[in-house]
Amino acid sequence: MSKELAKKIVDKMMAEDKFSQWLGLETVVVEQGHCILKMKIREEMVNGFGISHGGIAFSFADSALAFASNAYGRLSVALECSISFAIAVRVGDELICEAKELSITNKTATYHMEISNQKNEKVAFFKGTVYRTSKEWFPENKK
Repeated sequence: MSKELAKKIVDKMMAEDKFSQWLGLETVVVEQGHCILKMKIREEMVNGFGISHGGIAFSFADSALAFASNAYGRLSVALECSISFAIAVRVGDELICEAKELSITNKTATYHMEISNQKNEKVAFFKGTVYRTSKEWFPENKK
């Protein structure tokens, strides 16, 4: 049931998340505490240097954080996030972001997101901590 719940939650999140839709995110794997997303860099995503704006990678990883942490069924929101950029990303690059859970408690969880390009080069590293509220995504499913 946990994979079905995770998919149901992420489908609902994506349906209402206009920014993730604009990014063109595709889900590859969604399960509790783990998520893999992919996207392609478009021309409107580059900065004045002709490379992907840092906010694109940040937002990509932030979405992976949201999907992985909310997939347990409890509404979770970011408390703290940071990113490090390893190499430049350019128009046409196809990116993969994998979110992995590092720790989880009743109130918080911490995740590491790694973003790679189509050459399997690591382009960015993101760490995020979420607050796990007591609100359920689908409280009617609780018995």
